[in-house]
Amino acid sequence: MTALQDRQNATTGDTSALHDAPRRLAAIDLGSNSFHLLVANYHNDRLQVVARKGEKVQLADGVGDDGLLDEAAMTRALDCLARFAPFLEGITPRNLRVVGTNALRSADNSQAFIERAETLLGTRIEIIAGREEARLVYLGAAHALAEDGRRLIVDIGGGSTELIIGEQFEPLALESLTMGCVTFTRRFFNNGELSEKRMRRAELAALSELANIRRPYQKVGWLDPVGSSGTIKATAAVIAAEGKSPEGVITRKGLLDLRKRLIKCKRLDKVSMSGLKADRARVFPAGVAILSAIFEAFELEEMRYSDGALREGVLYDLVGRNSPEDPRHQTLEELTQRYNVDIRQAENVATTAIGLLDQVRDAWQLDDDQARFLEWASRLHEIGQAISHSQFHRHGAYLLENSDLSGFSRPEQRLLAFLVRAHRRKFPVKEWQALPKSEQRSHSRLARLLRLAVVINHSRPEQAPALPRLQASGEALALHCDESEDLNLLLADLEDEIAYQKAAGLELSLT
Repeated sequence: MTALQDRQNATTGDTSALHDAPRRLAAIDLGSNSFHLLVANYHNDRLQVVARKGEKVQLADGVGDDGLLDEAAMTRALDCLARFAPFLEGITPRNLRVVGTNALRSADNSQAFIERAETLLGTRIEIIAGREEARLVYLGAAHALAEDGRRLIVDIGGGSTELIIGEQFEPLALESLTMGCVTFTRRFFNNGELSEKRMRRAELAALSELANIRRPYQKVGWLDPVGSSGTIKATAAVIAAEGKSPEGVITRKGLLDLRKRLIKCKRLDKVSMSGLKADRARVFPAGVAILSAIFEAFELEEMRYSDGALREGVLYDLVGRNSPEDPRHQTLEELTQRYNVDIRQAENVATTAIGLLDQVRDAWQLDDDQARFLEWASRLHEIGQAISHSQFHRHGAYLLENSDLSGFSRPEQRLLAFLVRAHRRKFPVKEWQALPKSEQRSHSRLARLLRLAVVINHSRPEQAPALPRLQASGEALALHCDESEDLNLLLADLEDEIAYQKAAGLELSLT
């Protein structure tokens, strides 16, 4: 365990007294169809719900053919978040997480909305990748299900559908497919007409999306199909209202009967059924089409509904963050093994980088979370060598930004990728300036510390060398080196580094 991990354990509450005290948590799920807020006390390994809110925002409906989220959708979303904001009062940043899903993943201007929403809420918003969304959905559903056994979990959202196979709290297969009740409504029922032809076209499109995972999933197998999310909850409620199946259970026959009833409505604005909320009626047929395709592809006879979903998964994941159970640790371990990282060199660079950070922590206002990412980037800075030694910092950055990294959000992957990209040669000014303005200063500071740590360990010593003294004044750094056998080589490398940073408008001096 590193010194950084020791500090983290002290601050994250690894004591029985803190473990026994309730912890107030909050999660906001910025879904493509609905926004959801969940506030809960975490106590004795369980969530005790304090507040639960949900509103239909239909963010995905605001993403036009040009890939841009329109102002009307942004306004609806911000108005909803303004109503959520009072429920977040008194909740510390480490106990709050706001995540965005498919609509914000796909909109080209999502950052513009995120900046406005972050200002309103006063907290960071993270866009999560599809498979990370699937992992969190499974975590929420698995905690809601008391019994053991291998399960197929299905979550139909506004812009994507997640399908997961898992046992207990461990997912065995994760997938997020680009089909949802809002996007399919626009694609197949855009003029409001509801017919057999349009319904079947939607089902065939969903079957096409499912084709790539159908056989691998059937090979893994499951005993218990379970659905979460509004579409499946509404489907179960409508079928139960007709007396076609027990409450919370969707049977194949009940689903086929529901499909026929929907087609008889002929138009989306005529859809009205017992058990169906009016604000879901317009996107309901598209959701039923996707669910029908899932039943068809996987030859399901029935599916039951579970309350656990993404927002519950976010809270349970929040509890495990920055602890030994943090899934990001396992992801990093897998990366170092997959890309055959030189563990000794990685540890030496990490030790030096954290030692340098500690010296400028106060002057640069760096916290343990930033220290954690600096350590992780230090351990991964050479993964690009598995592809090619030439330009390996670029290869490593590409791998980190574009891989599915379990436990990491997109902003977190972007930070790791930037640090690895920036750790050697010319400082990547273009990539730096492309970062959100709120991230530029902190990211450049971490990158400069990593660069120095790599230079200090350039000779690949058996253990991390003695730490030079580092001072920060504003953005200017001053490095003080003592006499050593390798000083001449180090000085030559540092002179190059001074020139690289100067070319980027950054000041580094050496004594």
